[in-house]
Amino acid sequence: MCVRWRCPSGVVVISALMLQSASAQSSSPQSVADQQQHEATADSHAADDMSTMAREGSGTSWVPDSSPMFMVHRHNGPWMLTAHDNAFLQYFHESGDRGAHQTGSVNWLMGMAERTAGPGQLAIRAMISLEPWTIRECGYPDLLASGERCDGQKIHDRQHPHDLFMELSARYDAPLARGLRWQLFGGPAAEPALGPAAYPHRVSAMPNPLAPMTHHWLDSTHVSFGVVTGGVYAKQWKVEASAFNGREPDENRKDFDFGALDSVSGRIWFLPSANIALQVSAGHLKEAEAGEGLEPRHDVDKATASATYSRTSQRSMWATTAGWGRNSEEGVATNALLVETNVTRDDRDTWFGRFEVAQKTAHDLGVVATQETFVVSKLQGGYARYFSEGPRFKVGLGVAASAGMVPEALRPVYGARVNPGFAVFLTFRPTMMSPVGSSPGETSTMVMVQTAYDPAKLICPVGFDPAGAPSTTYDGKRYYFCSTEERDKFLTNPAMSLSMMPPKR
Repeated sequence: MCVRWRCPSGVVVISALMLQSASAQSSSPQSVADQQQHEATADSHAADDMSTMAREGSGTSWVPDSSPMFMVHRHNGPWMLTAHDNAFLQYFHESGDRGAHQTGSVNWLMGMAERTAGPGQLAIRAMISLEPWTIRECGYPDLLASGERCDGQKIHDRQHPHDLFMELSARYDAPLARGLRWQLFGGPAAEPALGPAAYPHRVSAMPNPLAPMTHHWLDSTHVSFGVVTGGVYAKQWKVEASAFNGREPDENRKDFDFGALDSVSGRIWFLPSANIALQVSAGHLKEAEAGEGLEPRHDVDKATASATYSRTSQRSMWATTAGWGRNSEEGVATNALLVETNVTRDDRDTWFGRFEVAQKTAHDLGVVATQETFVVSKLQGGYARYFSEGPRFKVGLGVAASAGMVPEALRPVYGARVNPGFAVFLTFRPTMMSPVGSSPGETSTMVMVQTAYDPAKLICPVGFDPAGAPSTTYDGKRYYFCSTEERDKFLTNPAMSLSMMPPKR
């Protein structure tokens, strides 16, 4: 899946096997005149929406149903196996007295295995990053970024490398009552119910190799060593809570930093339409931050709210995330705002941008101790051109420019109030797979619904009667569905749904 090799300059490059993009087949659907025509129940429609893979973000987070997916998949017996990744070979340059430059590789690879288990679905996930080897020193240059520690000092103006094991988790999901489902999630390395989908998984951030400088206000807990999350959800909402280890990982990025599950968080999701995902969340992180010198560790209270918009048509898309985060530590509260966007045309030309404003303390920025907080901001934008036309993955070349802006009080520290930066990068990612019905009146490249040869093996809402399951014949075989709506979606692109179906035994 993920391979590294050495370039003449000695830089380690990350690469990964990616995506099987299923093209829409031109097969004419079989006549459905002989099918029983009855209205599908609301529960069946909800189950169809809830089971869509497009909604899944990082951990148990949600993204809009219209979000495209980037993956390669296959079946192995009862298991459906998928893999996802994103990798860059980049050169970063940040100017000013705190600027630096570095060549390295930002990267991650995730694999998931999913199968039916009893009345529900079991999913096992593993996510790794080779950044402990491909990002040198205490992280790559990222002016005004802050968070975690290295060499006994607070990391500032750099983004730390991610841990080797970013996720090792399992999730079980099953019907609870009419129109409701329950979910249990957790593992030794996982993400609690706190914040929006983590930036490595947000489509709005996907083409951008640079981490947000507001990361530690919005989604810094996406790598937590010890998480248990429970939730209840329906078609448009989810309520969930977590107990987890809220302590930041140490600077040894290759091990596990286990601790007591004494931090707590809660989150509410609401998806008013296929194009929008909203969340609010809050958490108390026990001993999250290391103290200075002999000081004890500090607790942190966090609150976040975010809105994500996604619209997909054929191989083009627009995704935007706006988020707010608040950290309260030792009686000092700071706030951060982020807006980022990604516009992609024909899965080839991508424009991306990000604007952030944050309050940061002297401790965050590593300046002379003061009670004052500083309002800093960063503007960044870029373009990537993808060259490969293969069905599995895309390779592209990109450029980005940024401007880190500080108040007058920090001019002596940073050298100027506006400090420009730039990046050039080679990028490797999967080919886009667009969900069906992402926007009214638009056709798309992927249709995927649950189907079975035996109606008794369908996973449908409580009250579903297999004897009355809608069915159709395609290519000489009979297929059964939870609702007539699922059957009709299947007939718009049978090949895609069948590619996700285990082989008949």
